Amino acid sequence: MQRILVTGGAGFIGSNLVRQLQTDHPDARILIIDDMRVGTFANLSSEWNYRGNVLARPLGELDLFEELAGFGPDVIFHEASITDTTVDDEAKMIRDNVEPFEVLLEYAVETGCKLVWASSGATYGNDVKARPFQIKDAGRPANVYGFSKWVMENLHREVRAHEPDAHVVAVRYFNVFGPGEACKGKMASMIYQLAQQMLSGKPPRIFHDGDQARDHVYVQDVVEATIAGAGDRAQSGVYNVGTGETTTFNQIVASLNEALGTSCEPDYFDNPYPFYQDYTCADLTETQQGLNWSPRYATHDAIVEYGRCLAATRSGARSPSGRG
Repeated sequence: MQRILVTGGAGFIGSNLVRQLQTDHPDARILIIDDMRVGTFANLSSEWNYRGNVLARPLGELDLFEELAGFGPDVIFHEASITDTTVDDEAKMIRDNVEPFEVLLEYAVETGCKLVWASSGATYGNDVKARPFQIKDAGRPANVYGFSKWVMENLHREVRAHEPDAHVVAVRYFNVFGPGEACKGKMASMIYQLAQQMLSGKPPRIFHDGDQARDHVYVQDVVEATIAGAGDRAQSGVYNVGTGETTTFNQIVASLNEALGTSCEPDYFDNPYPFYQDYTCADLTETQQGLNWSPRYATHDAIVEYGRCLAATRSGARSPSGRG
């Protein structure tokens, strides 16, 4: 990787990805395209020195072939997206997520560069229960965000059918948490939200009865899986990125109590979102084979590490990004 483009590179996952890429490839040129609706410069300037360029424009407004004419990326990591699952403007969600992706696909095919892009576990919807989600289970999303990602996957499959030599990898992120997510506001992970409540001396508020079981995956594992998607050994396709295990909200609270040295009891309330996925779990069989990747972090250990990082941030010992 000598020239790397990261869309959404100032956001939560994107900035963690850029940080790792810069560490792994110190001589590479990196270009970020980010309209800064959610991303922030703080994710790129806290405790490390970003050395690349930033184009602060909406991806859909750019003539990508013209903008990249003098750059010519070897690899594109596409993280830019509307990720707020509560957005009810369906046309905007589909337009902003799908249309720029079509252009990226066209660019990757025509130039021969590798494309790794962020899909989502939201493509599965709520039909699969009590077992890990297999790749083939997707296609019945419960909200327009998941639907937009499913449409993008359909375009991906169409390209693979007509351009079998194209290197195009989709990584279906499950419930990602970790340093740098404060910029997401209300869409930051439950782990972040609960930790902030507990650090403020408030009871952690979780949906009744706290037994919702989701696949919570640490951002560092997500970054490593995403980079693996650009590796020479990676096979084009769609892959789950999670832990393969579930953690309930009650277990999250227990892990955060351990991390923060607290003994907070949950405050239960009814879930107001009918489309909410109360069960997610990634089957990693195809991921291990196609990307040669498996997660390194156990969820409990990652929550404890992250919780202590957030506590240190509160005390002023760390940067505003909350990085560990």
